[in-house]
Amino acid sequence: MLPHLQEWLNFALRWVHLIFGISWIGSSFYFMWLDASLEPFRTPDGKEDERIEGSLWMVHSGGFYQVQKRKIRPGEMPKTLHWFKYEALFTVLTGLVLLINLYYLTGGIYLLDPAVSSISQGAASALGLGLLVVSWFSYDWLWNSSFGKKYSGVATSICYAGLIAITYGLCHVLSGRAAFIHVGAMMGTIMVLNVWVRILPAQQAMINATAEGRIPDYSHGMAAKRRSVHNSYMTFPVLFIMLSNHYSMTFGHPRNWLVLLLLIVAGAAIRHVLIGKTAAKNWAALPAAAAIAAVVVMTGPSSGAKTAMVADSGEPVAYTQVHQIIQQRCLQCHSPNPTDDVFKAAPNGVMFDAPEKVQALAEKIRFRVVETKTMPMANKTGITEDERALLGRWIAQGAKIQ
Repeated sequence: MLPHLQEWLNFALRWVHLIFGISWIGSSFYFMWLDASLEPFRTPDGKEDERIEGSLWMVHSGGFYQVQKRKIRPGEMPKTLHWFKYEALFTVLTGLVLLINLYYLTGGIYLLDPAVSSISQGAASALGLGLLVVSWFSYDWLWNSSFGKKYSGVATSICYAGLIAITYGLCHVLSGRAAFIHVGAMMGTIMVLNVWVRILPAQQAMINATAEGRIPDYSHGMAAKRRSVHNSYMTFPVLFIMLSNHYSMTFGHPRNWLVLLLLIVAGAAIRHVLIGKTAAKNWAALPAAAAIAAVVVMTGPSSGAKTAMVADSGEPVAYTQVHQIIQQRCLQCHSPNPTDDVFKAAPNGVMFDAPEKVQALAEKIRFRVVETKTMPMANKTGITEDERALLGRWIAQGAKIQ
């Protein structure tokens, strides 16, 4: 019963994580788009109102809406003020629980890869959690310093250089899947702390000034806006990383760090196209398309590998040889009654308990076991390179079971 309840707990956590994440991202992108689309506000007699920074008319679901961005002044605080903050908080809380539950409490099955490094589970867990702490304080110190405020372009370059170094390092220490998710967790943590440590206090300071009869310091709003812009550029890369564990051709690639960096560039560029403020924002479609095209080419099937496989397929491989490998290396998880200490149900419902099932999944076996080598998970069952090659020859010969 315990594994069954644990699966439902994971499902519930992931569902809630997505619900709050969608709410947070939706409201964040809406306000970023709104700020970039505001038009000058004029009174009916054609004069500008200095209290209103911009206005916009919109239509949705049969209704018409007029939105105004105002500068609050002493005595102008509305009776009811809506905040958008708990979506971010609960997104990170549920994400942190998921990270711990899936990567730190499962015996390292998702966290480690012996083919990548020999780091221990304890050290890998400390590295992952420590990264979340150190990355925030480093990022926040930089952007809160006089240097970061004065030389924003240099500070941005430093952040990108740090991201490249962290991505490369994690992909050479943790499993590809874990490296990807920890880069995403790092950016997600920075985004949430931006909201709660920098954006919300800045807004509260302006509210307090108004309530006390003082003119607010509008520089607080500008500083908060800078962090919101940072968050918007990290959003699409984080969304990709949330999905990446389903696509082994990315995290399982020999240069997975480069794949991830290219997709981060693509995500940031797509954001700029969607909600960029300048008239020339569409130029960002070029790096987005180039980065995605580079990833597709990189992760495509290698013609050289295929040629080698076919050339080495002369010696017939009997299914009995394949069955022996499947039995020793795969059935612990992929069977009606798994014996693995972590997986108590066949992952994704994939089972190899009959020759016909193995044959039907031959191409997937080739992709996951022979090419990307992301199965068995963390090579927990100790499959050898010779066994991978034998499976490849069997599939190249037509995956015959008789």
